[in-house]
Amino acid sequence: MAFMPPRRPPGGRSFFPFGGPPGLPPVTPGPSGAQAPTSPPPQFIPAMPQAQAGVFAVDPGAISRCLFRNTYVWLNNGQQFWFFPVFVGRDSVAGFRWNGFFWMYFGIDLRQIASFTCF
Repeated sequence: MAFMPPRRPPGGRSFFPFGGPPGLPPVTPGPSGAQAPTSPPPQFIPAMPQAQAGVFAVDPGAISRCLFRNTYVWLNNGQQFWFFPVFVGRDSVAGFRWNGFFWMYFGIDLRQIASFTCF
C-alpha cells in the first residue's frame, strides 16, 4: 500500500509534528531526531485484541501508551505490521514501520487503525 500524503488542516500546517515526509532511509533519525530501533521487532505475530477492533478511530490517549515500544498494528484495510511510534497527535501517529528488512519512517491517520497492541 502506498502511503497517502498527510492532509493539511486550516493554516497549511501538516498533522505530522515534524513537517517531514515519511519514508526516510533506514536507521536515519526521524525529522524530530527520533531514532529508529537498532534491532528488528519480535519474530511473532500477536493475536488481534478483539475488544479493540471497531469502526471508530483509535483514541490518541490509548496508543500514546505505546510510544517508544514495539507495537503491532492492524489496519482497517487488512494490512498488519510492527510499528515503533515516536509521536501521537490528535489525528495521527508517526514513527518507524518494519518492512521486513529495516525500519522506515512512517505516519498514519488514527482512523485507519483497526487495532493495536504494544510490548
